[in-house]
Amino acid sequence: MQSLQLYIFGSKNSELFVKEVEVDKHDVGGCGGLIRRKKGAVAISIRYKGIQMVFISCHLSAHARNVEERNSQCRHISHSLFSKTWNPYAKPAPVTVWLGDLNYRLQGINTFPARNLIVNNLHGQLLTTKDQLLQEAERGQVFSGYCEGTLAFKPTYKYNIGSNEYDTSYKIRVPAWTDRILFKIEDEDINATLHSYEAIDSVDSSDHKPVKAHLCLKVNKMDHSFKSKISQYEQV
Repeated sequence: MQSLQLYIFGSKNSELFVKEVEVDKHDVGGCGGLIRRKKGAVAISIRYKGIQMVFISCHLSAHARNVEERNSQCRHISHSLFSKTWNPYAKPAPVTVWLGDLNYRLQGINTFPARNLIVNNLHGQLLTTKDQLLQEAERGQVFSGYCEGTLAFKPTYKYNIGSNEYDTSYKIRVPAWTDRILFKIEDEDINATLHSYEAIDSVDSSDHKPVKAHLCLKVNKMDHSFKSKISQYEQV
């Protein structure tokens, strides 16, 4: 969907275990930037080793004041993706990973106090209380039941392109954790362990810093017939 893209990579033998691949996208309206980036989401649903997984990449509305608009877009995307085949909101997948430029900002703090906290490495303790996404999740407005790693890394927006320096334009924007990765596990037989959650400071080709997460899933028990299928694949 224009600049909004999503890719899934796997090992060479992954095709033996991947079934029912579906893709979908949903436009929530609105554009921004020089290339008129659309707001909305793209998604991939796959069944891997018998477990259905949904990956959603989104770009939500900008500006600190548009909290309710972002909340509404999240709900609309959840209801709309794959609605022609199945509704992940009514019947959620066992594993859902939601990532992208969610555009939630910091509430109730100006840019220079925020930057002073970052410089003094106090952002993880104090700035997170100002984070709109955490506030809205606490209110039950978005991402109910989702998990996220600790925001120990510096806010990922907004940087001067080509540097690690926060915005020095006339707008001197307030730094914010706009770029996030959240996950939700709906199956009690699946244990999820988040090994890392961090920003990649070395990338400076954008005014955002990309984030990455290392999430491991472990299935506590497995259907006997599925074990037999895996054994057959391994023999092949």
